Amino acid sequence: MLSTTYQQPVLPIADPQSYGAVKAAIESAFSSGRVAEFLKSVERSKLRIRDFQSVLTKDLFGNATAAQYTSLVNVDQGQIREFYLASLEQVAPELRTRFFKLYAYY
Repeated sequence: MLSTTYQQPVLPIADPQSYGAVKAAIESAFSSGRVAEFLKSVERSKLRIRDFQSVLTKDLFGNATAAQYTSLVNVDQGQIREFYLASLEQVAPELRTRFFKLYAYY
């Protein structure tokens, strides 16, 4: 029997410097010491946590991050969005429970 598992293709990054800066800003927001503060800021802004574009434009990752993201080509932007959503799903269960309304689909 043939077993196939999906593997996300590795795509080359067109602008490694800007891509790295945006990715680092997201990593910082989701770091164990800052994630609760980040989730509170999303909650206070009344944003949906999975709406990356809204979170980005509210400067919740820092002032320069939105401009750096905008300068990326579409493929790099897509990889950043995927990274953000993956980071969002890796938040500790107790924080996800605490910020249930952010994670709920409504």
